[in-house]
Amino acid sequence: MTANEPGELASPACLAHEMDDAYMGRSPTGTAPSTQEAMLMPLVRIDLARGKTEHYRRTVGDVVYDAMIATLNVPANDRFQIIAEHSDSDFIIDKTYLGVERSDDVIVIQVTLNAGRSVELKRAFYKAVADGLHQSLGLRREDVFIGLIETAKENWSFGNGEAQYA
Repeated sequence: MTANEPGELASPACLAHEMDDAYMGRSPTGTAPSTQEAMLMPLVRIDLARGKTEHYRRTVGDVVYDAMIATLNVPANDRFQIIAEHSDSDFIIDKTYLGVERSDDVIVIQVTLNAGRSVELKRAFYKAVADGLHQSLGLRREDVFIGLIETAKENWSFGNGEAQYA
């Protein structure tokens, strides 16, 4: 673990250099991509129990987006989020898996993004989201379930039936 002090994660700025070798491929112009260009394209799904206010849902999305910018080096304006509410019968989350005590307020966050970020960047993201939701909404950190799905850059189309990054 890269850290300034024992148990402390390195800042996103200190971790950004790790991304230089994390991406292999071409940019849309055929040249080597910049670090920022290489790590674009997250698609976020946020699933939660039915009954939360619009403000609550928007705040969850804002916290996740801010954490992606701060820790995963996602640029501004690269925000693609789908927030869905579910009834109890359609939102089945184990209450104690891996010894984590979850409540009915659990939120499932699934981020599909280009492969290549370090474990340190991912850990910083998990912590930033859990801490941000706790601070902003009083959500228990135990109720923040995050899954990252990494994919190759050619698996994206942003419109026009084209693979812009292939």
